Amino acid sequence: MKRTSALVLVLLALVGGGAGYLVNQLLTVTGRATFAPSGYLPVLLVIIAVVVLLLAWPVRRSIQGKSAGRIDPFRAMRAVTLARASSLLGALTAGFGAGLLVFLLSRPVHPPVGSMVAMVALVASSLVLVIAALVAEQFCTLPKDPDDRQLDDPAPGADAGR
Repeated sequence: MKRTSALVLVLLALVGGGAGYLVNQLLTVTGRATFAPSGYLPVLLVIIAVVVLLLAWPVRRSIQGKSAGRIDPFRAMRAVTLARASSLLGALTAGFGAGLLVFLLSRPVHPPVGSMVAMVALVASSLVLVIAALVAEQFCTLPKDPDDRQLDDPAPGADAGR
Protein backbone atom coordinates (compact mmCIF):
# COMPACT_ATOMS: atom_id res chain seq x y z
CA MET A 1 0.00 0.00 0.00
CA LYS A 2 1.38 3.38 -0.98
CA ARG A 3 1.64 6.21 1.51
CA THR A 4 -0.65 9.20 1.30
CA SER A 5 0.68 11.66 -1.23
CA ALA A 6 1.38 15.24 -0.26
CA LEU A 7 -0.06 16.32 -3.61
CA VAL A 8 -3.40 14.68 -2.78
CA LEU A 9 -3.45 16.43 0.59
CA VAL A 10 -2.70 19.81 -0.98
CA LEU A 11 -5.34 19.31 -3.67
CA LEU A 12 -7.94 18.37 -1.06
CA ALA A 13 -7.03 21.43 1.00
CA LEU A 14 -7.47 23.63 -2.08
CA VAL A 15 -10.83 22.05 -2.89
CA GLY A 16 -11.90 22.50 0.73
CA GLY A 17 -10.72 26.11 0.71
CA GLY A 18 -12.71 26.85 -2.41
CA ALA A 19 -15.77 25.17 -0.94
CA GLY A 20 -15.49 27.11 2.32
CA TYR A 21 -15.14 30.43 0.51
CA LEU A 22 -18.01 29.57 -1.84
CA VAL A 23 -20.34 28.55 1.01
CA ASN A 24 -19.89 31.86 2.79
CA GLN A 25 -20.13 33.78 -0.48
CA LEU A 26 -23.43 32.10 -1.33
CA LEU A 27 -24.79 32.66 2.17
CA THR A 28 -23.89 36.35 1.99
CA VAL A 29 -25.40 36.80 -1.47
CA THR A 30 -28.68 35.28 -0.29
CA GLY A 31 -28.75 37.57 2.76
CA ARG A 32 -28.05 34.90 5.38
CA ALA A 33 -25.48 34.84 8.16
CA THR A 34 -22.08 33.43 7.30
CA PHE A 35 -21.19 29.92 8.38
CA ALA A 36 -19.12 29.51 11.53
CA PRO A 37 -18.08 26.02 12.63
CA SER A 38 -19.12 24.70 16.01
CA GLY A 39 -16.65 24.97 18.84
CA TYR A 40 -16.91 21.21 19.31
CA LEU A 41 -15.59 20.37 15.84
CA PRO A 42 -11.93 21.16 16.64
CA VAL A 43 -12.23 19.11 19.84
CA LEU A 44 -13.66 16.19 17.86
CA LEU A 45 -10.83 16.38 15.31
CA VAL A 46 -8.19 16.29 18.06
CA ILE A 47 -9.95 13.29 19.66
CA ILE A 48 -9.89 11.50 16.30
CA ALA A 49 -6.17 12.28 16.02
CA VAL A 50 -5.50 10.73 19.44
CA VAL A 51 -7.57 7.64 18.59
CA VAL A 52 -5.72 7.16 15.29
CA LEU A 53 -2.37 7.28 17.09
CA LEU A 54 -3.58 4.93 19.82
CA LEU A 55 -4.78 2.38 17.26
CA ALA A 56 -1.50 2.52 15.33
CA TRP A 57 0.76 2.25 18.39
CA PRO A 58 0.35 -1.54 18.94
CA VAL A 59 1.14 -2.09 15.26
CA ARG A 60 4.36 -0.09 15.66
CA ARG A 61 5.32 -2.07 18.76
CA SER A 62 4.71 -5.32 16.93
CA ILE A 63 6.76 -4.22 13.91
CA GLN A 64 9.66 -3.24 16.17
CA GLY A 65 9.42 -6.55 18.04
CA LYS A 66 8.67 -4.92 21.39
CA SER A 67 5.30 -6.62 21.95
CA ALA A 68 4.78 -10.14 23.28
CA GLY A 69 2.68 -11.40 20.37
CA ARG A 70 2.10 -10.79 16.70
CA ILE A 71 -0.43 -8.21 15.61
CA ASP A 72 -3.36 -9.31 13.50
CA PRO A 73 -2.71 -8.16 9.91
CA PHE A 74 -6.33 -7.13 9.54
CA ARG A 75 -6.00 -4.92 12.61
CA ALA A 76 -2.91 -3.32 11.09
CA MET A 77 -4.74 -2.78 7.81
CA ARG A 78 -7.67 -1.16 9.62
CA ALA A 79 -5.29 1.12 11.49
CA VAL A 80 -3.49 2.28 8.35
CA THR A 81 -6.79 2.73 6.48
CA LEU A 82 -8.15 4.85 9.32
CA ALA A 83 -4.93 6.87 9.29
CA ARG A 84 -5.19 7.50 5.56
CA ALA A 85 -8.86 8.48 5.78
CA SER A 86 -8.08 10.78 8.69
CA SER A 87 -5.31 12.55 6.80
CA LEU A 88 -7.67 13.15 3.87
CA LEU A 89 -10.40 14.41 6.19
CA GLY A 90 -7.93 16.67 7.98
CA ALA A 91 -6.69 18.19 4.73
CA LEU A 92 -10.25 18.80 3.52
CA THR A 93 -11.40 20.42 6.78
CA ALA A 94 -8.21 22.50 7.04
CA GLY A 95 -8.89 23.87 3.58
CA PHE A 96 -12.55 24.44 4.37
CA GLY A 97 -11.71 26.36 7.53
CA ALA A 98 -9.06 28.37 5.70
CA GLY A 99 -11.60 29.24 2.99
CA LEU A 100 -14.05 30.43 5.63
CA LEU A 101 -11.30 32.47 7.27
CA VAL A 102 -10.17 34.04 3.98
CA PHE A 103 -13.75 35.03 3.23
CA LEU A 104 -14.15 36.72 6.61
CA LEU A 105 -10.84 38.53 6.33
CA SER A 106 -11.64 39.77 2.81
CA ARG A 107 -14.75 41.65 3.97
CA PRO A 108 -14.55 45.38 4.71
CA VAL A 109 -16.31 44.87 8.06
CA HIS A 110 -14.27 43.43 10.93
CA PRO A 111 -15.46 39.89 11.71
CA PRO A 112 -16.54 38.91 15.22
CA VAL A 113 -13.71 37.53 17.35
CA GLY A 114 -15.68 34.35 18.15
CA SER A 115 -15.98 33.44 14.48
CA MET A 116 -12.29 34.06 13.91
CA VAL A 117 -11.27 31.94 16.88
CA ALA A 118 -13.54 29.09 15.77
CA MET A 119 -12.09 29.07 12.27
CA VAL A 120 -8.48 29.31 13.42
CA ALA A 121 -9.15 26.46 15.87
CA LEU A 122 -10.69 24.42 13.04
CA VAL A 123 -7.65 24.92 10.81
CA ALA A 124 -5.21 24.17 13.66
CA SER A 125 -7.01 21.02 14.81
CA SER A 126 -7.30 19.84 11.21
CA LEU A 127 -3.55 20.21 10.78
CA VAL A 128 -3.04 18.27 14.03
CA LEU A 129 -5.24 15.51 12.58
CA VAL A 130 -3.25 15.42 9.32
CA ILE A 131 0.07 15.22 11.17
CA ALA A 132 -1.17 12.55 13.59
CA ALA A 133 -2.60 10.51 10.72
CA LEU A 134 0.63 10.68 8.74
CA VAL A 135 2.59 9.63 11.83
CA ALA A 136 0.17 6.75 12.41
CA GLU A 137 0.57 5.72 8.79
CA GLN A 138 4.34 5.72 9.33
CA PHE A 139 3.84 3.56 12.44
CA CYS A 140 2.10 0.93 10.29
CA THR A 141 4.79 0.83 7.58
CA LEU A 142 6.80 -2.36 7.45
CA PRO A 143 10.57 -2.00 7.21
CA LYS A 144 12.11 -2.78 3.82
CA ASP A 145 12.84 -6.48 3.54
CA PRO A 146 16.07 -7.34 1.71
CA ASP A 147 14.29 -10.26 0.01
CA ASP A 148 11.69 -7.94 -1.56
CA ARG A 149 12.42 -6.98 -5.15
CA GLN A 150 10.62 -4.70 -7.56
CA LEU A 151 9.29 -6.29 -10.74
CA ASP A 152 11.93 -4.61 -12.89
CA ASP A 153 14.86 -5.48 -10.58
CA PRO A 154 17.15 -8.26 -11.84
CA ALA A 155 17.05 -11.49 -9.91
CA PRO A 156 19.92 -12.00 -7.48
CA GLY A 157 22.78 -13.74 -9.22
CA ALA A 158 21.38 -13.04 -12.70
CA ASP A 159 24.64 -11.36 -13.71
CA ALA A 160 26.80 -14.21 -12.33
CA GLY A 161 26.49 -16.36 -15.46
CA ARG A 162 27.95 -13.67 -17.77
